[in-house]
Amino acid sequence: MKIVNDFNDYQILDMANGLKLEQWGNISLCRPDPQIIWKEAQQPALWKEVDAKYNRSNTGGGAWEIKGSIPNNWLISYRDMVFNLKLMGFKHTGLFPEQAYNWNLLREKIKNEKRKIKVLNLFAYTGGASVAALMEHAEVVHVDASRGMIDWAKENIKSNHLENETIRFLVDDVVKFVRREIRRGNKYDIIIMDPPSFGRGSKNEVWNIERDLFDLVKDCTLLLSDQPVMFLINSYSTGLSKTILENILNITVNKKYPGVVSSDELGIKMKNSELLLPCGIYARWENEKRPS
Repeated sequence: MKIVNDFNDYQILDMANGLKLEQWGNISLCRPDPQIIWKEAQQPALWKEVDAKYNRSNTGGGAWEIKGSIPNNWLISYRDMVFNLKLMGFKHTGLFPEQAYNWNLLREKIKNEKRKIKVLNLFAYTGGASVAALMEHAEVVHVDASRGMIDWAKENIKSNHLENETIRFLVDDVVKFVRREIRRGNKYDIIIMDPPSFGRGSKNEVWNIERDLFDLVKDCTLLLSDQPVMFLINSYSTGLSKTILENILNITVNKKYPGVVSSDELGIKMKNSELLLPCGIYARWENEKRPS
């Protein structure tokens, strides 16, 4: 499991009974996590001081119960990057801290190339990876089907003072966008994708990861440049294993560009504890083997 140990503005304070108690800057949140199946809290006193708790509804979804004073949005930092957070309708805050591992790797890859790198960020959400790429002066194309997520990503770019870097924001269905890019003959050195299990495109197109992921990756292989650097797939879908993602990359990208395919879990260690929380998986293709 790959773990980021230096995200000082984010901490898991405790985990028990399907819930995690987190510190996001100076805001403490309690959110559900189905993998936390043990019942004993390690720090029971801390749960009484939470600023907001997300309560699931028996009919689906849920709502935030505000207990403290929380601004409409607030900033947290990771190394030299900052991100805007908000309480979203479905328990999220606009950031997945475990992705800091991939941000670091992305920045290292771009920096090591010592040339202008073009990055395609698909299902790009609020733009954590886009911020990381722009910090190293890559050229970024950022695609997401949600106008709200694109606007949020723009806020993150502005908060990092990256307005003068080269980035295109596109509200679009990812599958249709990729097929148009193939026809246009556009090429990218790095492709990143974070596909949801299910989703809808900008014109109500339906996405199903188990049905559609392979074809998307196969199409994206046609968008790689003559000197590709990395192809990264993130997944939070419980229906897919990291081995399946590796298989997809081996059948598609690695068949055309022989390199190295690897995969692992991403996770976060609870503060002052040996407990680890799995937070998703990734698989990546690299043009050559380098220490990670």
